[in-house]
Amino acid sequence: MLTRQQRKTRFLLGLSDIVLTTAAFAAAYQTRLHLPLERVFFLTTAEKALVLVFAWTAWIAVALWSETYDRVDTGAPRVILRDAFRQSLIAVTSVVLFQYLLRFDISRPMLAFFGLYSWILLCLFRLTAPNLLHGLGRMHGPHHVLVVGTGDAAVRLGFQLECSEAEGISLLGFLAAHPEQSAGEIALERAYPVFPRRELRTLLRKSVVDEIVFAVSSRDLADLEDVFLLCDEEGVKTRVAVDFFPHVHSSVALDRLGQTPVLTFTAGPTDEVRLLLKRLTDIVLAAAALILLAPAMAAISLLVRATSRGPAIFRQTRCGLNGRPFTFYKFRSMCENAEELKASLMHLNERQVVFKIRNDPRLTPIGRFLRRFSIDEWPQLWNVLRGDMSMVGPRPAVPDEVARYEQWQRRRLRMRPGLTCLWAVEGRDAVDFETWMRLDMRYIDTWSLGLDWKILLKTIPRVLSGRGAS
Repeated sequence: MLTRQQRKTRFLLGLSDIVLTTAAFAAAYQTRLHLPLERVFFLTTAEKALVLVFAWTAWIAVALWSETYDRVDTGAPRVILRDAFRQSLIAVTSVVLFQYLLRFDISRPMLAFFGLYSWILLCLFRLTAPNLLHGLGRMHGPHHVLVVGTGDAAVRLGFQLECSEAEGISLLGFLAAHPEQSAGEIALERAYPVFPRRELRTLLRKSVVDEIVFAVSSRDLADLEDVFLLCDEEGVKTRVAVDFFPHVHSSVALDRLGQTPVLTFTAGPTDEVRLLLKRLTDIVLAAAALILLAPAMAAISLLVRATSRGPAIFRQTRCGLNGRPFTFYKFRSMCENAEELKASLMHLNERQVVFKIRNDPRLTPIGRFLRRFSIDEWPQLWNVLRGDMSMVGPRPAVPDEVARYEQWQRRRLRMRPGLTCLWAVEGRDAVDFETWMRLDMRYIDTWSLGLDWKILLKTIPRVLSGRGAS
């Protein structure tokens, strides 16, 4: 689906959520009024309006946050039922918290019915929504598209456009990219004509062409300037399929540097709003944890100092976002000269790049306990608060390890390092190095705020049990 159609779909589904949420609220309110309960329940018009406006905001915010709207058009019934249930549950929970903060005395059965009715109505609507959305896409008649190019990229694009017929897209055919190429035909599900390049002006004047998409190599683009100029003069919308580098998985966006248009390729998350929410979450959680753990951290510091020589806090240079060096903090769990002993123990190393020894002899008795339950990591909450790290992200590496990374592994530096990550919840030290790196790549490629919370919640029982640590 094209981005403009995706935005329209989100708007329409958001609008439908407002209508359905209002209907669910009204039905829940009437159901509660007719229940034979002893307690009399009543809301003023102002209270109803305030709760309803908050409910609209909550339902839409949850859907946008979890990307529910993007799955309605193509999701299986099971996915639609699951997404609607999750949206209703989280949103009605936020309504409960909202009315509690405002000291509204809303009936708990009414709120339960509100969530239930909302889920039912959302499911009933979204199971039929694809047909409705496709009908809206065809409302203004077919959208005629001409593809420039006849190579593999153009054929792939042609197949995609054919699959979009239900959304009102009509593939007119293909335009030869080279002046000497003659007319012909390309067979997809149906056969489509290939128009010679010299016939474009006539084609634009005699046929309805809403849009032209260039699906050619980067070398051919420069030779198609006359086609771009002709489309510009005729006012025909043009697009360029940017798949010059088929093995590059970066997201692509058009931006401007002054007056110069630039294509931006990004190999990591780019949603500035969600990244800001991630940073705000980091600040709140890290500050709260530091305040709650302060007495325990002070006691641990004294215990570390009392049981072995050396400082309580171990400092080390690590690589942060995009390779930025920062000072990394943790409770010292090894003897004071641990770094000096590293060379003599290198033959015991169990990893390819990272230095790791099971039952490391440099560990102090208290350090072994701190490591087992990840207590030694608590001072990194200060790194999180400072912005060096995040609560969730690839674990920060030391510079000499990064220097030995393979090329593909360096992409893990494109996201702020974290206290915990997928590696931590899928085996910790039991996971081999390459699997660890691939888990980090999977995290970067599929990152969402929901995934962060899922990892955080899975980390808690794993850390408390001490499983996978060495």
